[in-house]
Amino acid sequence: MQLRFVRHTLALRHAFGIASNTRTSTPAMLVEVERDGLVGFGEAAMPPYLGETQDTAAAFFTRAQPLLAAVADPFQLEEILPAIDALAPGNTAAKAAIDIALHDWIGKKLGAPWHRLWGLDAAKAPVTSFTIGIDTPEIVREKTREAAPYRILKVKLGRDAATDRLLVSTIREVTDVPLTVDANQGWASRDDALRLIEWLATQNVLFIEQPMPKAALDDTAWLRERSPLPLIADESLQRVGDVPRLRGVFDGINIKLMKSTGLREAHQSIILARALGMKVMLGCMTETSCAISAAAQLSPLVDWADLDGALLIKDDPFDGARIVDGRVTLNDRPGIGAVKR
Repeated sequence: MQLRFVRHTLALRHAFGIASNTRTSTPAMLVEVERDGLVGFGEAAMPPYLGETQDTAAAFFTRAQPLLAAVADPFQLEEILPAIDALAPGNTAAKAAIDIALHDWIGKKLGAPWHRLWGLDAAKAPVTSFTIGIDTPEIVREKTREAAPYRILKVKLGRDAATDRLLVSTIREVTDVPLTVDANQGWASRDDALRLIEWLATQNVLFIEQPMPKAALDDTAWLRERSPLPLIADESLQRVGDVPRLRGVFDGINIKLMKSTGLREAHQSIILARALGMKVMLGCMTETSCAISAAAQLSPLVDWADLDGALLIKDDPFDGARIVDGRVTLNDRPGIGAVKR
């Protein structure tokens, strides 16, 4: 199995603001694995908070090349992917890129998309939210108007209470569609967070994502007991082993391929969360349609999707799963369903 990788920069259509920073691009790595004349595509998207860079990803891929070259049977993912994971700690986006590429290759070898290999009904894919970052009221109005085709909007909050209320009120000047809120760990006080959530509950908000710092589990559990809206874990959830300890702290989890090392562990996390009675959201970073299409293969299993990452970038080098009338729409291409433009 040959492994190739190239550096790529995802230029954003608009500056993207969250509680902790604002950026105009995201570094990425595009990966290919090849064997028997078939090529599988993968991607690592690395926003700053992941702690990965193109240099660390390149070093990890170089380390993984001999292991992949020695693979006798690419179908043995339960042997290959744990061995890739054990090469070095962290590097979750780089590991996800290899995982996605291997899944894509296997699907192409079998001639079927992964949602069918998992026995999933593509018609059950949910609508996806469209994300509006922290920005000036003028830009927020513009972004909200651009998002008119979407049935759910996701708004980034967490700078301060006044800014948070202004952002939501500005969106409400333009549309009354349901909102989801992502605070990105921005609310330090549980009492202040509760007051804000009580107000948000009057604004047609569906749930709150990561209201407090990821390690503040006791405060988050206190907040959950009193919150009129469900709480969903994002930064508090990294790997599948985190899922059990979040039961009773959050109502659900947000799974992202770049945190979970790819499709294999994301699928495990969904099954485990369901067994624990938790809701499941499927999210993304700013990504091309390669990684978005991979995540979309899992979308019929989840309650909510936030798979707008490819819509936020300027020049998507892939064509894959699309958003039609606000809904994640899978195609019948084999593997992850993405092809190069």
